[in-house]
Amino acid sequence: MNNRDTFLPRRTAQQPSGPPPPKLPPSLAGNPSLPYPAIGTELTELRLQIPGVQGSVLGGVDGLRIAHDLPAQFNPDDLAAMAAATFGLGRQVSLRLGQGDFRQSTVRNHGGYLAVYAVGPQALLSVVGTDAINVARLHLHTPPVAERLTKLLAQVSGGTDTTH
Repeated sequence: MNNRDTFLPRRTAQQPSGPPPPKLPPSLAGNPSLPYPAIGTELTELRLQIPGVQGSVLGGVDGLRIAHDLPAQFNPDDLAAMAAATFGLGRQVSLRLGQGDFRQSTVRNHGGYLAVYAVGPQALLSVVGTDAINVARLHLHTPPVAERLTKLLAQVSGGTDTTH
């Protein structure tokens, strides 16, 4: 038995066959020209319309918080960063599988949910919910909120892409 027989084969990284991912847009966090009252209204209404939603965060794809509607027990900066990590994983999955742009990801835990939705190419909407939340209702009502937020952000950034 030689040395080669005692080791398991190793998988080597393969270069993706598709085009490289598009560059991320500049951060919107802290932009004074954002329509914060309108963003806040959208986040609050989402919490009030869906029983079980504890709160939400609008953050950039860079992981920086833009706005939030969360109770004190949650750290909005941590949730914005976790949403960006979720986006990063989802983006890699979509590139490897050739399934198009990231749209949404949901994580279910013992005591609740974290759902992350794309808000155009620049931002992410994170929604925290209890275990009793109606996930189908969440997935039905949140994409239109993300669309409205996309339009609000596009007014400031000068972007016209509202397809995400």
